[in-house]
Amino acid sequence: MTTLNDGDMHTFGTELPAMFDGMKLAAVATILYIIVRCLNLKSPTAPPEIIYQDTPLSHYLLKSCPMLTKEYIPPLLWGKSGHLQTVLYGKMGRVNTPTPCGVRKFLPMQDGATATFDLFEALGDHSAGDDITMVICPGIGNHSEKNYIRTFVDYSQRQGYRCAVLNHLGALPNMELTSPRMFTYGCTWEFAAMVGYVKRAHPQTLLVVVGFSLGGNVVCKFLGENRLNQERVLCCISVCQGYSALRAQETFLQWDQCRRLYNFVLADNMKKIILSHRDSLLGMSSSNISDADLNRLSAATSLMQIDDSIMRKFHGYNSLREYYEKESCVHYIHKVTVPLLLVNSSDDPLVHQSLLAVPRTLAEKMPNVVFALTQHGGHMGFFEGAVLFPQPLTWMDKVIIEYSDAVCHWEKKRS
Repeated sequence: MTTLNDGDMHTFGTELPAMFDGMKLAAVATILYIIVRCLNLKSPTAPPEIIYQDTPLSHYLLKSCPMLTKEYIPPLLWGKSGHLQTVLYGKMGRVNTPTPCGVRKFLPMQDGATATFDLFEALGDHSAGDDITMVICPGIGNHSEKNYIRTFVDYSQRQGYRCAVLNHLGALPNMELTSPRMFTYGCTWEFAAMVGYVKRAHPQTLLVVVGFSLGGNVVCKFLGENRLNQERVLCCISVCQGYSALRAQETFLQWDQCRRLYNFVLADNMKKIILSHRDSLLGMSSSNISDADLNRLSAATSLMQIDDSIMRKFHGYNSLREYYEKESCVHYIHKVTVPLLLVNSSDDPLVHQSLLAVPRTLAEKMPNVVFALTQHGGHMGFFEGAVLFPQPLTWMDKVIIEYSDAVCHWEKKRS
Protein backbone atom coordinates (compact mmCIF):
# COMPACT_ATOMS: atom_id res chain seq x y z
CA MET A 1 0.00 0.00 0.00
CA THR A 2 1.42 3.44 -1.06
CA THR A 3 1.31 6.34 1.41
CA LEU A 4 1.85 10.08 0.93
CA ASN A 5 4.47 11.74 3.11
CA ASP A 6 4.46 15.40 4.17
CA GLY A 7 6.67 16.48 1.22
CA ASP A 8 4.30 14.93 -1.31
CA MET A 9 1.28 16.61 0.31
CA HIS A 10 3.03 19.99 0.23
CA THR A 11 3.88 19.58 -3.48
CA PHE A 12 0.32 18.50 -4.34
CA GLY A 13 -1.13 21.41 -2.37
CA THR A 14 0.91 23.98 -4.24
CA GLU A 15 -0.15 22.49 -7.60
CA LEU A 16 -3.91 22.73 -6.88
CA PRO A 17 -4.28 26.54 -7.36
CA ALA A 18 -2.35 26.39 -10.62
CA MET A 19 -4.53 23.51 -11.82
CA PHE A 20 -7.74 25.38 -10.95
CA ASP A 21 -6.42 28.52 -12.66
CA GLY A 22 -5.80 26.45 -15.78
CA MET A 23 -9.34 25.07 -15.65
CA LYS A 24 -10.73 28.60 -15.31
CA LEU A 25 -8.72 29.80 -18.28
CA ALA A 26 -9.89 26.82 -20.31
CA ALA A 27 -13.53 27.52 -19.36
CA VAL A 28 -13.20 31.22 -20.26
CA ALA A 29 -11.53 30.34 -23.55
CA THR A 30 -14.33 27.88 -24.35
CA ILE A 31 -17.01 30.45 -23.56
CA LEU A 32 -15.27 33.10 -25.67
CA TYR A 33 -14.94 30.63 -28.53
CA ILE A 34 -18.67 29.83 -28.35
CA ILE A 35 -19.54 33.55 -28.25
CA VAL A 36 -17.31 34.30 -31.24
CA ARG A 37 -18.83 31.41 -33.21
CA CYS A 38 -22.44 32.13 -32.27
CA LEU A 39 -22.14 35.87 -32.89
CA ASN A 40 -20.11 35.24 -36.04
CA LEU A 41 -17.67 37.95 -34.92
CA LYS A 42 -14.88 36.84 -37.25
CA SER A 43 -17.06 37.27 -40.34
CA PRO A 44 -15.87 40.30 -42.35
CA THR A 45 -18.25 42.98 -43.57
CA ALA A 46 -18.65 43.27 -47.33
CA PRO A 47 -20.78 44.98 -49.97
CA PRO A 48 -23.82 43.03 -51.16
CA GLU A 49 -23.31 40.60 -54.01
CA ILE A 50 -25.10 42.19 -56.97
CA ILE A 51 -26.31 40.13 -59.94
CA TYR A 52 -27.62 42.07 -62.92
CA GLN A 53 -27.59 42.38 -66.69
CA ASP A 54 -25.24 44.83 -68.39
CA THR A 55 -27.80 47.48 -69.40
CA PRO A 56 -27.94 51.31 -69.25
CA LEU A 57 -30.68 51.08 -66.60
CA SER A 58 -28.62 48.76 -64.38
CA HIS A 59 -25.56 50.99 -64.65
CA TYR A 60 -27.63 54.05 -63.79
CA LEU A 61 -29.25 52.32 -60.80
CA LEU A 62 -25.97 51.09 -59.35
CA LYS A 63 -24.39 54.50 -59.85
CA SER A 64 -27.38 56.17 -58.17
CA CYS A 65 -27.64 53.63 -55.31
CA PRO A 66 -24.37 53.66 -53.34
CA MET A 67 -26.06 51.58 -50.61
CA LEU A 68 -25.99 48.64 -53.03
CA THR A 69 -22.27 48.91 -53.75
CA LYS A 70 -20.74 49.90 -50.41
CA GLU A 71 -20.28 47.74 -47.32
CA TYR A 72 -23.29 46.96 -45.19
CA ILE A 73 -21.98 47.31 -41.62
CA PRO A 74 -24.21 45.75 -38.93
CA PRO A 75 -23.76 46.46 -35.18
CA LEU A 76 -20.37 45.07 -34.19
CA LEU A 77 -21.24 42.88 -31.19
CA TRP A 78 -24.35 41.06 -32.47
CA GLY A 79 -25.21 42.27 -35.97
CA LYS A 80 -23.29 39.52 -37.75
CA SER A 81 -25.57 36.88 -36.28
CA GLY A 82 -28.53 36.20 -38.55
CA HIS A 83 -30.40 34.70 -35.62
CA LEU A 84 -30.05 37.79 -33.41
CA GLN A 85 -30.98 40.10 -36.29
CA THR A 86 -34.08 37.96 -36.93
CA VAL A 87 -35.07 37.69 -33.26
CA LEU A 88 -34.67 41.44 -32.70
CA TYR A 89 -36.84 42.14 -35.74
CA GLY A 90 -39.42 39.61 -34.53
CA LYS A 91 -39.58 40.95 -30.97
CA MET A 92 -39.07 44.69 -31.45
CA GLY A 93 -39.48 45.35 -35.15
CA ARG A 94 -37.48 48.57 -34.91
CA VAL A 95 -36.18 50.94 -32.22
CA ASN A 96 -37.57 54.41 -31.45
CA THR A 97 -40.53 53.70 -33.70
CA PRO A 98 -42.43 56.76 -34.97
CA THR A 99 -46.23 56.90 -35.20
CA PRO A 100 -47.26 58.12 -38.66
CA CYS A 101 -50.78 59.45 -39.01
CA GLY A 102 -52.95 57.76 -41.61
CA VAL A 103 -56.55 57.03 -42.58
CA ARG A 104 -57.98 53.50 -42.59
CA LYS A 105 -59.93 52.48 -45.69
CA PHE A 106 -62.45 49.64 -45.92
CA LEU A 107 -63.08 47.88 -49.23
CA PRO A 108 -65.92 45.36 -49.68
CA MET A 109 -64.87 42.31 -51.69
CA GLN A 110 -67.08 40.23 -54.02
CA ASP A 111 -67.10 37.23 -51.66
CA GLY A 112 -68.26 39.34 -48.70
CA ALA A 113 -64.81 39.88 -47.20
CA THR A 114 -63.74 43.37 -46.14
CA ALA A 115 -60.23 44.37 -47.15
CA THR A 116 -58.59 47.18 -45.18
CA PHE A 117 -55.55 49.33 -45.76
CA ASP A 118 -54.08 52.46 -44.23
CA LEU A 119 -53.31 55.52 -46.36
CA PHE A 120 -50.56 57.95 -45.34
CA GLU A 121 -50.05 61.19 -47.25
CA ALA A 122 -46.58 62.44 -48.19
CA LEU A 123 -45.02 65.00 -45.85
CA GLY A 124 -43.34 66.92 -48.67
CA ASP A 125 -42.65 66.95 -52.38
CA HIS A 126 -40.76 64.13 -54.04
CA SER A 127 -37.36 65.03 -55.49
CA ALA A 128 -38.55 64.00 -58.97
CA GLY A 129 -41.54 66.35 -58.73
CA ASP A 130 -44.09 63.61 -59.40
CA ASP A 131 -47.02 62.22 -57.41
CA ILE A 132 -45.77 58.78 -56.29
CA THR A 133 -47.46 56.24 -54.03
CA MET A 134 -45.78 53.34 -52.28
CA VAL A 135 -48.16 50.35 -52.22
CA ILE A 136 -46.86 48.11 -49.46
CA CYS A 137 -47.61 44.48 -48.58
CA PRO A 138 -46.32 43.41 -45.11
CA GLY A 139 -45.05 40.02 -43.98
CA ILE A 140 -47.02 37.02 -42.70
CA GLY A 141 -49.83 38.00 -40.35
CA ASN A 142 -48.67 41.64 -40.30
CA HIS A 143 -50.37 44.99 -40.79
CA SER A 144 -49.77 48.75 -40.79
CA GLU A 145 -49.38 48.92 -37.00
CA LYS A 146 -46.21 46.80 -36.92
CA ASN A 147 -43.10 48.73 -35.88
CA TYR A 148 -41.03 47.97 -38.98
CA ILE A 149 -43.91 49.13 -41.20
CA ARG A 150 -44.39 52.33 -39.20
CA THR A 151 -40.67 53.11 -39.39
CA PHE A 152 -40.55 52.56 -43.15
CA VAL A 153 -43.76 54.53 -43.78
CA ASP A 154 -42.54 57.51 -41.75
CA TYR A 155 -39.24 57.55 -43.66
CA SER A 156 -41.03 57.22 -47.01
CA GLN A 157 -43.44 60.06 -46.20
CA ARG A 158 -40.52 62.35 -45.42
CA GLN A 159 -39.00 61.54 -48.81
CA GLY A 160 -42.17 62.63 -50.61
CA TYR A 161 -44.01 59.32 -51.01
CA ARG A 162 -47.67 58.69 -50.27
CA CYS A 163 -47.98 55.23 -48.67
CA ALA A 164 -50.77 52.67 -48.82
CA VAL A 165 -50.25 49.69 -46.50
CA LEU A 166 -52.34 46.54 -46.79
CA ASN A 167 -53.63 44.99 -43.57
CA HIS A 168 -53.64 41.25 -44.19
CA LEU A 169 -57.15 39.85 -43.99
CA GLY A 170 -57.70 38.67 -40.42
CA ALA A 171 -54.41 40.06 -39.08
CA LEU A 172 -55.68 43.27 -37.46
CA PRO A 173 -56.58 42.82 -33.79
CA ASN A 174 -60.24 43.51 -32.95
CA MET A 175 -61.23 43.46 -36.64
CA GLU A 176 -63.87 40.79 -37.29
CA LEU A 177 -63.99 38.81 -40.51
CA THR A 178 -67.04 39.42 -42.70
CA SER A 179 -66.53 36.23 -44.72
CA PRO A 180 -65.08 32.81 -43.79
CA ARG A 181 -61.70 33.60 -45.37
CA MET A 182 -58.31 34.96 -44.24
CA PHE A 183 -55.10 35.97 -45.97
CA THR A 184 -53.08 33.18 -47.55
CA TYR A 185 -49.54 32.80 -48.85
CA GLY A 186 -50.25 34.12 -52.32
CA CYS A 187 -53.81 35.46 -52.57
CA THR A 188 -53.60 38.84 -54.32
CA TRP A 189 -57.27 39.87 -54.12
CA GLU A 190 -56.94 42.36 -51.26
CA PHE A 191 -53.72 43.85 -52.61
CA ALA A 192 -55.33 44.25 -56.03
CA ALA A 193 -58.32 46.00 -54.43
CA MET A 194 -56.00 48.43 -52.61
CA VAL A 195 -54.01 49.20 -55.78
CA GLY A 196 -57.25 49.73 -57.72
CA TYR A 197 -58.52 52.16 -55.10
CA VAL A 198 -55.27 54.15 -55.14
CA LYS A 199 -55.32 54.39 -58.94
CA ARG A 200 -58.93 55.60 -58.96
CA ALA A 201 -58.53 58.04 -56.08
CA HIS A 202 -55.27 59.47 -57.45
CA PRO A 203 -55.44 59.33 -61.27
CA GLN A 204 -52.06 61.05 -61.71
CA THR A 205 -50.09 58.98 -59.23
CA LEU A 206 -47.36 56.52 -60.18
CA LEU A 207 -46.76 53.42 -58.08
CA VAL A 208 -43.78 51.87 -56.34
CA VAL A 209 -44.65 48.33 -55.23
CA VAL A 210 -42.99 47.02 -52.05
CA GLY A 211 -43.32 43.58 -50.44
CA PHE A 212 -41.76 42.31 -47.22
CA SER A 213 -41.21 38.55 -46.72
CA LEU A 214 -44.56 36.87 -47.55
CA GLY A 215 -45.63 40.24 -48.95
CA GLY A 216 -42.82 39.96 -51.49
CA ASN A 217 -44.42 36.82 -52.84
CA VAL A 218 -47.83 38.52 -53.03
CA VAL A 219 -46.62 41.62 -54.91
CA CYS A 220 -44.48 39.71 -57.44
CA LYS A 221 -47.34 37.28 -58.09
CA PHE A 222 -49.77 40.21 -58.46
CA LEU A 223 -47.61 41.96 -61.06
CA GLY A 224 -47.01 38.73 -63.00
CA GLU A 225 -50.63 37.53 -63.00
CA ASN A 226 -51.83 40.16 -65.46
CA ARG A 227 -49.91 42.59 -67.66
CA LEU A 228 -52.47 45.29 -66.81
CA ASN A 229 -51.40 45.12 -63.16
CA GLN A 230 -48.09 46.73 -64.16
CA GLU A 231 -49.70 49.86 -65.60
CA ARG A 232 -48.47 53.05 -63.86
CA VAL A 233 -45.99 50.93 -61.84
CA LEU A 234 -42.50 52.44 -61.78
CA CYS A 235 -40.74 49.55 -60.05
CA CYS A 236 -41.07 46.75 -57.52
CA ILE A 237 -38.92 45.87 -54.49
CA SER A 238 -39.15 42.50 -52.72
CA VAL A 239 -37.29 41.87 -49.44
CA CYS A 240 -36.57 38.48 -47.83
CA GLN A 241 -39.12 36.35 -49.63
CA GLY A 242 -38.65 32.63 -50.35
CA TYR A 243 -40.04 32.53 -53.94
CA SER A 244 -41.27 28.91 -53.89
CA ALA A 245 -43.69 27.89 -51.11
CA LEU A 246 -43.34 24.19 -51.88
CA ARG A 247 -39.56 24.17 -51.55
CA ALA A 248 -39.63 26.60 -48.62
CA GLN A 249 -41.93 24.39 -46.56
CA GLU A 250 -39.70 21.38 -47.21
CA THR A 251 -36.72 23.28 -45.82
CA PHE A 252 -38.79 24.42 -42.81
CA LEU A 253 -38.83 20.81 -41.60
CA GLN A 254 -35.02 20.75 -41.40
CA TRP A 255 -33.11 21.51 -38.19
CA ASP A 256 -30.12 23.32 -39.70
CA GLN A 257 -30.08 27.02 -38.79
CA CYS A 258 -32.80 26.14 -36.22
CA ARG A 259 -35.32 26.36 -39.07
CA ARG A 260 -37.63 23.79 -37.48
CA LEU A 261 -37.75 25.93 -34.32
CA TYR A 262 -38.64 29.05 -36.31
CA ASN A 263 -41.32 26.98 -38.04
CA PHE A 264 -42.82 26.10 -34.67
CA VAL A 265 -42.85 29.74 -33.52
CA LEU A 266 -44.42 30.98 -36.77
CA ALA A 267 -47.00 28.19 -36.63
CA ASP A 268 -47.90 29.12 -33.05
CA ASN A 269 -48.47 32.74 -34.07
CA MET A 270 -50.62 31.67 -37.02
CA LYS A 271 -52.70 29.43 -34.77
CA LYS A 272 -53.45 32.35 -32.48
CA ILE A 273 -54.55 34.54 -35.40
CA ILE A 274 -56.80 31.84 -36.88
CA LEU A 275 -58.34 30.80 -33.55
CA SER A 276 -59.15 34.43 -32.76
CA HIS A 277 -61.61 34.18 -35.68
CA ARG A 278 -63.00 30.77 -34.70
CA ASP A 279 -66.61 31.95 -34.43
CA SER A 280 -66.52 33.70 -37.81
CA LEU A 281 -64.95 30.74 -39.57
CA LEU A 282 -67.44 28.27 -38.14
CA GLY A 283 -70.56 30.44 -38.01
CA MET A 284 -70.95 31.29 -41.70
CA SER A 285 -72.84 28.93 -43.98
CA SER A 286 -70.34 29.34 -46.85
CA SER A 287 -67.39 28.28 -44.74
CA ASN A 288 -65.17 25.38 -45.82
CA ILE A 289 -63.77 25.07 -42.27
CA SER A 290 -65.17 22.53 -39.81
CA ASP A 291 -64.72 21.78 -36.11
CA ALA A 292 -62.50 18.85 -37.09
CA ASP A 293 -60.23 21.21 -39.07
CA LEU A 294 -59.85 23.52 -36.07
CA ASN A 295 -59.13 20.54 -33.80
CA ARG A 296 -56.32 19.51 -36.17
CA LEU A 297 -55.14 23.11 -36.13
CA SER A 298 -54.82 23.04 -32.34
CA ALA A 299 -52.45 20.07 -32.58
CA ALA A 300 -50.37 21.53 -35.43
CA THR A 301 -46.69 22.26 -34.82
CA SER A 302 -45.69 23.44 -38.31
CA LEU A 303 -46.91 25.84 -40.96
CA MET A 304 -47.33 22.92 -43.35
CA GLN A 305 -49.87 21.26 -41.01
CA ILE A 306 -51.77 24.56 -40.66
CA ASP A 307 -51.77 25.09 -44.42
CA ASP A 308 -53.12 21.59 -44.98
CA SER A 309 -55.86 21.72 -42.36
CA ILE A 310 -56.98 25.36 -42.83
CA MET A 311 -55.29 27.68 -45.31
CA ARG A 312 -55.66 25.69 -48.55
CA LYS A 313 -59.40 25.26 -47.89
CA PHE A 314 -60.08 29.01 -48.04
CA HIS A 315 -59.68 28.81 -51.82
CA GLY A 316 -60.77 25.21 -52.34
CA TYR A 317 -57.40 23.67 -53.22
CA ASN A 318 -57.59 19.87 -53.33
CA SER A 319 -54.10 19.26 -52.00
CA LEU A 320 -51.28 21.01 -50.19
CA ARG A 321 -49.05 20.68 -53.24
CA GLU A 322 -51.63 22.39 -55.44
CA TYR A 323 -51.97 25.20 -52.88
CA TYR A 324 -48.21 25.84 -52.79
CA GLU A 325 -47.80 25.60 -56.56
CA LYS A 326 -50.67 27.97 -57.36
CA GLU A 327 -49.81 30.54 -54.67
CA SER A 328 -46.07 30.88 -55.34
CA CYS A 329 -44.72 33.81 -57.32
CA VAL A 330 -42.04 31.60 -58.87
CA HIS A 331 -44.53 30.79 -61.67
CA TYR A 332 -45.32 34.47 -62.35
CA ILE A 333 -42.28 36.56 -61.52
CA HIS A 334 -40.66 36.07 -64.94
CA LYS A 335 -43.59 38.00 -66.44
CA VAL A 336 -42.73 41.15 -64.47
CA THR A 337 -41.21 43.69 -66.88
CA VAL A 338 -40.88 46.79 -64.66
CA PRO A 339 -37.56 47.36 -62.81
CA LEU A 340 -37.44 44.73 -60.07
CA LEU A 341 -35.10 44.69 -57.06
CA LEU A 342 -34.91 41.40 -55.14
CA VAL A 343 -33.16 41.59 -51.76
CA ASN A 344 -32.12 38.64 -49.59
CA SER A 345 -29.56 37.92 -46.89
CA SER A 346 -27.16 34.95 -46.88
CA ASP A 347 -27.62 34.44 -43.13
CA ASP A 348 -31.44 34.52 -43.21
CA PRO A 349 -32.38 31.49 -41.05
CA LEU A 350 -35.84 31.29 -42.63
CA VAL A 351 -34.84 31.31 -46.31
CA HIS A 352 -32.69 28.32 -47.32
CA GLN A 353 -29.78 28.96 -49.68
CA SER A 354 -31.32 26.66 -52.32
CA LEU A 355 -34.27 29.07 -52.67
CA LEU A 356 -31.93 31.86 -53.79
CA ALA A 357 -31.33 30.11 -57.11
CA VAL A 358 -34.62 31.65 -58.28
CA PRO A 359 -33.66 35.35 -57.96
CA ARG A 360 -30.10 34.62 -59.08
CA THR A 361 -31.28 32.99 -62.30
CA LEU A 362 -33.80 35.75 -62.94
CA ALA A 363 -31.17 38.47 -62.56
CA GLU A 364 -28.79 36.61 -64.88
CA LYS A 365 -31.44 36.34 -67.63
CA MET A 366 -33.77 39.33 -67.28
CA PRO A 367 -32.55 42.89 -67.97
CA ASN A 368 -35.03 44.51 -65.56
CA VAL A 369 -34.01 42.45 -62.50
CA VAL A 370 -31.31 43.25 -59.94
CA PHE A 371 -30.61 40.70 -57.19
CA ALA A 372 -28.84 42.01 -54.07
CA LEU A 373 -27.56 39.41 -51.60
CA THR A 374 -26.09 40.72 -48.35
CA GLN A 375 -23.74 38.70 -46.17
CA HIS A 376 -25.52 39.71 -42.97
CA GLY A 377 -28.97 40.97 -42.05
CA GLY A 378 -30.96 37.90 -41.01
CA HIS A 379 -34.65 37.81 -41.86
CA MET A 380 -35.95 41.38 -42.16
CA GLY A 381 -33.30 42.70 -39.78
CA PHE A 382 -30.64 44.65 -41.67
CA PHE A 383 -29.93 46.76 -38.58
CA GLU A 384 -27.10 49.27 -38.72
CA GLY A 385 -25.11 50.66 -35.79
CA ALA A 386 -21.66 51.12 -34.31
CA VAL A 387 -21.12 48.59 -31.51
CA LEU A 388 -24.23 47.65 -29.54
CA PHE A 389 -27.27 49.85 -30.17
CA PRO A 390 -28.99 49.79 -33.57
CA GLN A 391 -30.09 52.89 -35.43
CA PRO A 392 -33.83 53.54 -35.92
CA LEU A 393 -33.50 53.29 -39.72
CA THR A 394 -32.18 50.08 -41.22
CA TRP A 395 -30.11 49.40 -44.32
CA MET A 396 -33.26 47.90 -45.86
CA ASP A 397 -35.31 51.09 -45.36
CA LYS A 398 -32.61 53.22 -46.96
CA VAL A 399 -32.02 50.89 -49.92
CA ILE A 400 -35.70 50.75 -50.85
CA ILE A 401 -35.98 54.54 -50.91
CA GLU A 402 -32.66 54.98 -52.70
CA TYR A 403 -33.60 52.48 -55.42
CA SER A 404 -37.11 53.95 -55.79
CA ASP A 405 -35.71 57.48 -56.09
CA ALA A 406 -33.25 56.32 -58.76
CA VAL A 407 -36.00 54.68 -60.83
CA CYS A 408 -38.21 57.77 -60.48
CA HIS A 409 -35.45 60.02 -61.80
CA TRP A 410 -34.62 57.55 -64.59
CA GLU A 411 -38.23 57.57 -65.78
CA LYS A 412 -38.37 61.35 -65.43
CA LYS A 413 -35.36 61.73 -67.75
CA ARG A 414 -36.84 59.28 -70.26
CA SER A 415 -40.17 61.12 -70.41
